[in-house]
Amino acid sequence: MGRYSTTLIKKEDNGKRRRRTTIFPVIPRSSDDVYIKTTTSERLDKLAYTFYEDVSLWWVIASANGIGKGTFIVPSNTNIRIPDKNNIIDFLIETNNTR
Repeated sequence: MGRYSTTLIKKEDNGKRRRRTTIFPVIPRSSDDVYIKTTTSERLDKLAYTFYEDVSLWWVIASANGIGKGTFIVPSNTNIRIPDKNNIIDFLIETNNTR
């Protein structure tokens, strides 16, 4: 699931289609979230593949932890919250479809 897959497409009066503005809400905590502490430098896309089997979900981990601006690297000895995939997908669909 890419960052924009839950964003609705809007048809304008002139017939052109465009995506609506995507909202990236604060990702809520869940009892199903996983917490890890990196022992070496890690990449957000590799963490996404490890936990979600989808490198395109790197932004979920970055957003949940307030990291990733300008780099995919997570320094060693960093505590990271990995949001539960099922909860995140449902939450993003609900957020972008009800606005």
